[in-house]
Amino acid sequence: MTDRWLYRIMLAALISVASVAIASFGPAAAQSPTPATGTHSPPFTTTLSNMTPLAVGMNIDDATQALGTQLSYVSGRPGDEVFLAHRNVGGSGLFDHGDRLYLQFRQGRLAGWKGDWGHNWMWQ
Repeated sequence: MTDRWLYRIMLAALISVASVAIASFGPAAAQSPTPATGTHSPPFTTTLSNMTPLAVGMNIDDATQALGTQLSYVSGRPGDEVFLAHRNVGGSGLFDHGDRLYLQFRQGRLAGWKGDWGHNWMWQ
């Protein structure tokens, strides 16, 4: 066989595969609108177990409740503290995986937060 015949066979195979793929598609149809009186699935955020997000301006008790874990004092003067929330989020079964979240409070209100995933001692 020459290169020309091989090229023609490959081209014919490609055309037949493409035509089968195009023919397998059915007519396009949009989703039907949600009925005004019917039920619909709730938004993703309402299905989470932690439905209260962190928000700037929360006090310490609100942040503790939103995170579902106790806050540990790290540093700072009263009212302008940094707290640490350490949450165990499971793992692979062999090693637990914990996330640390630092919360900065100014005048008793949450001013910001930063996640610290650090380095696992095992991979250093």
